[in-house]
Amino acid sequence: MATPLSADRLLKALRNEGLHVVEHRSWRTHNRNHKGPWGPVHGVMIHHTVSSGTRSSVELCYNGHSTLPGPLCHGVIAKDGSVHLVGHGRTNHAGLGDDDVLRAVVNESALPADNEANTDGNRHFYGFECVNLGNGEDLWPAAQLEAIEKASAAICRAHGWTYRSVIGHKEWQPGKIDPRGFTMDSMRGRIRSRLGGSPDGPSKPPAPKPPATYEPFPGAAFFRVGRRSPVITAMGKRLVAQGCGRYEVGPGPAWSAADRKSYAAWQRKLGFSGSDADGTPGRSSWDKLKVPNV
Repeated sequence: MATPLSADRLLKALRNEGLHVVEHRSWRTHNRNHKGPWGPVHGVMIHHTVSSGTRSSVELCYNGHSTLPGPLCHGVIAKDGSVHLVGHGRTNHAGLGDDDVLRAVVNESALPADNEANTDGNRHFYGFECVNLGNGEDLWPAAQLEAIEKASAAICRAHGWTYRSVIGHKEWQPGKIDPRGFTMDSMRGRIRSRLGGSPDGPSKPPAPKPPATYEPFPGAAFFRVGRRSPVITAMGKRLVAQGCGRYEVGPGPAWSAADRKSYAAWQRKLGFSGSDADGTPGRSSWDKLKVPNV
């Protein structure tokens, strides 16, 4: 979990990675923040544009179209390897995706299959659209693949993330095919190598993890102003992963109004309303949240 990079820090991170970056029009203030929050951010998502030509693709991603207003990403990666910044803040690139995938990105663990579309990805991911027709025949030049690698690594480096924080749109939202023409596993291998790890992944499979266990419901009275507990922090992180976080700072160990608002959003997501969605945890909603043991 991280606060999004400022426009200046994003630009600096990309250029420090050796990229040729073009600042397109009013990219620094061009966003969809009026439609929802931007951040906390957890990773980088790669797409293809289903278009050709740098200029027209950049304009498309800046302006959007009649059914999907722009910006459609943060940066457009052209076939010559140049990166054109078209937005900063919330952008229309990820849409709804799988909460289990988001959890894996947050934990930097192996990705599960994406089989749900229940979580706001525009809030949590940087997005790069890469100029390609996406038909499986349009080639990916070496310069463009290198730029995807560098742009992803630059953001991971700035946030202290690993290569596991980079995913493709097809790994996030069921039914998507982008990017088509290279595998995300191969791209993550390149990013891992650039960040200083083995380019081909671990030499042996990781040890199996023990079955997950979760915090039992501590009772509604546990959640009162002034209560401090690592359970509250763990709860807040799960709410953020579910797209229900309403925190400006945190979450932290002290029960607060932000925790109550976040939990109320979770209750509403489950279909509760009225007094059943007042932000005070109940056993049913708590068991569905699956707060890990602390």
